[in-house]
Amino acid sequence: MTTTAAGGDVLTAAASFVRDFDREYPGAVDPRVRLREIESSIAAYGTYSHTPEELAYGARVAWRNSARCIGRLYWNNLMVRDLRHLSHPDDIARECFEHLRMATNGGRVRPVISVFAPDLPGRPAARILGEQLVRYADDPKSVQRRALARELGWKGGGERFEVLPLLVQAAPDQPPEFYEVPEDAVLEVPLSHPTHFGFAELGLRWYAVPAVADMTLEIGGVTYPAAPFNGWYLGTEIGSRNLADTDRYNLLPTVAGLFGLDTRNERTLWRDRALVELNLAVLHSFQEAGVTLADHHSESERFLAHIEREERHGRRVPADWTWIVPPLSSGSTAVFHRYYDPPDPSVRPAFLHRPTPWATARPDACPFTGPRPSPSGGGRHGRGGFGDGAFGDGVGDGAGFGDARGDGFGDGFRMGDRPAGW
Repeated sequence: MTTTAAGGDVLTAAASFVRDFDREYPGAVDPRVRLREIESSIAAYGTYSHTPEELAYGARVAWRNSARCIGRLYWNNLMVRDLRHLSHPDDIARECFEHLRMATNGGRVRPVISVFAPDLPGRPAARILGEQLVRYADDPKSVQRRALARELGWKGGGERFEVLPLLVQAAPDQPPEFYEVPEDAVLEVPLSHPTHFGFAELGLRWYAVPAVADMTLEIGGVTYPAAPFNGWYLGTEIGSRNLADTDRYNLLPTVAGLFGLDTRNERTLWRDRALVELNLAVLHSFQEAGVTLADHHSESERFLAHIEREERHGRRVPADWTWIVPPLSSGSTAVFHRYYDPPDPSVRPAFLHRPTPWATARPDACPFTGPRPSPSGGGRHGRGGFGDGAFGDGVGDGAGFGDARGDGFGDGFRMGDRPAGW
């Protein structure tokens, strides 16, 4: 685990990263030779290029280092797409859509990251505007993105659960380009309830792949501002946050009315009961559709298994309790009843949050949970999964990497051999 000061020297960060890589993959490269290559490149160009192996390792360890992610058990299964040769918005959009198709995988969602061109000294690379590759136009969190898309010429946004176009900006002084998301790139799940057949008449649905797009991947002093990644959803991210939060779809009163709950008094716990029914509908619907989705109880147990495995190999597992604990039935989950090593914001590699597309990234959010929600969006708890996507995004959904069918990542992707001490 590399620790560097924010804005630290690139060579210092690179040296720490190379040492970490050599420690976990001994013999893969001569660190002294590699550091001489890097030093020469930095002296000539102010930066250096990662080898494909370094890129894959760095992306996976950035996930492993994410203190607000509950699904880190599967960090070494992340499929890494090396697209660093692409920088034009047209190419980025095309490969983002291919990313969605590959991640969807016929419903058996797999974790994928697509890494596009890095920032260079004095030449920032393209950014993807918006928290995720997929977002609905009628989601209250989409107000700014929807307005920008319409300003650019988009004519949609008049229907419920209509997918927004993808926005890519090549440079801060250039207008963004918008791209309609192809229908075959987005798998959606219509929501129904296992016992209340009237639930389906609400016309609710949600998409299968939560691909976070607004975070910077930093590896060894090199930053990749366009590196969308996904895991799969944790059920509570959809049922407890996206559809239930008062600043999102705010559906608890609607669900309570459907089930005939007494909403006249808070002591009837109608919100709690409606929240359970909404989450039950999400889990039921994804299972019926054959789409990967984790439940918060199973994923909590898996996170503790991850901690045990990492500690056996001498690695600390920093975790932010307020984000690890799910937003539903918190006290009944395994992750509730313990303390964790505190997060270290200087750890690298890391996924870093950007408050605006061209702002400096900072380590205050999980790639699979995003920044802390506002008080109106759910109190002290984060998303409990990976955030809206990936395991999360910057606005209230999350994605865990657990498998609702209980078979984990049996067909996952790995980078050659496992690291030393696995």
